[in-house]
Amino acid sequence: MIVILEGLVMSFILLLVCVIGIRNGAAGLVTFYEKDVQERVVELGLTTKEKIKRSTILSGVAIFVPTLFLVPYMVYGINGVSTFKDGFIQMFAIYMIMNLFDRLFIDWFWVGHTKAWEIEGTEDLKPYIPKRTLIRKWVSTLIVFPLLALGIAYLMTIFI
Repeated sequence: MIVILEGLVMSFILLLVCVIGIRNGAAGLVTFYEKDVQERVVELGLTTKEKIKRSTILSGVAIFVPTLFLVPYMVYGINGVSTFKDGFIQMFAIYMIMNLFDRLFIDWFWVGHTKAWEIEGTEDLKPYIPKRTLIRKWVSTLIVFPLLALGIAYLMTIFI
């Protein structure tokens, strides 16, 4: 049960990053869009390349620091896990909850079916998450994150 709660905490962190990032309009997180949308937003004067770079760094830190450090801390520090198998299973579950939230709520529903992520002047570039990007995101969810859990669990068994 605690692992589900921790997965929801990670989902909330991701949601918070998105809400803060688009608080003044979706152009605030145009870093998550395809290059053609980014270029159009710059052409429209809604942002600059420098702001996109800054947003990329800030959002990357805000998402990846908790993903790489908070999740292992929750599993090994809070939950008291000491074995490779238990560490892997718990991190895998937390990452899957977070990624399924990202794929289903954020990508499919929020970006795909609401106007919250719509940027005026880029409607012709929809869908904002094209099929090849969607496939890449699902591959990351189903392959990269389990491998991340595997790698961190392995390292943790060496160091604890």
